[in-house]
Amino acid sequence: MWFTDRVYIVTGAGSGIGEAAAKRIAAEGGAVVVVDVDGASANRVASEITASGGKAQGAVFNVADEQAVNDMVAFAVDTFGRLDGAVNNAGVGQPVQRLHETDVAVWDRLHSVDLRGVFLCLKAEIKHMLASGGGVIVNTSSMAGLGPVPGQGTYVAAKHGVTGLTKQAGIEYIKDNIRVNAVAPGLVATPQFLAFPVEDRAMYEAAQPGGRAARPDEIANAIAWLLSDESSYVTGTTLLIDGAATLK
Repeated sequence: MWFTDRVYIVTGAGSGIGEAAAKRIAAEGGAVVVVDVDGASANRVASEITASGGKAQGAVFNVADEQAVNDMVAFAVDTFGRLDGAVNNAGVGQPVQRLHETDVAVWDRLHSVDLRGVFLCLKAEIKHMLASGGGVIVNTSSMAGLGPVPGQGTYVAAKHGVTGLTKQAGIEYIKDNIRVNAVAPGLVATPQFLAFPVEDRAMYEAAQPGGRAARPDEIANAIAWLLSDESSYVTGTTLLIDGAATLK
């Protein structure tokens, strides 16, 4: 198994891509700190992992708060004795709005989680990994981190920032035995997407070249590969996983 005797943090792990990533890591033998601002969701995922024979601990930390993120890293080490990697996945979305219609409060909230949160997680995780001898990190960007998406300017700006941070960290820490990559999913069948009206889901899915959204586990499989030694020469890369949507 890829992650035997290793320990990982996954943020935003109470549902969707984060939940799938946490479960895939655990299935590969890793211990997981399941982090979410929703404690009930974090504990549910951790309980499902342990019920399946894996190792996990649910925890509530706000990735937009620097002290909370520092405490998160310390919690992982205190709970499982080490930290080998992380998936910085926590994020929020925005309503469909053109830039001139966007309220500053929407901008600030989204960037506090989607961009500031990734920066703070990287900062705390890398500090620990510099002292412990290395590690591997995967950030969740988006196809919106590689190009424009109508009505999503705030989200596009934040995810472009995640892509940029990934490139910067990838080259900045390669000699420290720390790899940093990102995934850039397209349309994914997360709980948020599945809550859309049926006709809206059908419209979005019909626009996909393959006619469907990705399953969260399909994104988690790529995250697991980037975390694993199988991708040992990959760093600073943002892996697009969009079912060819951006090729249209």
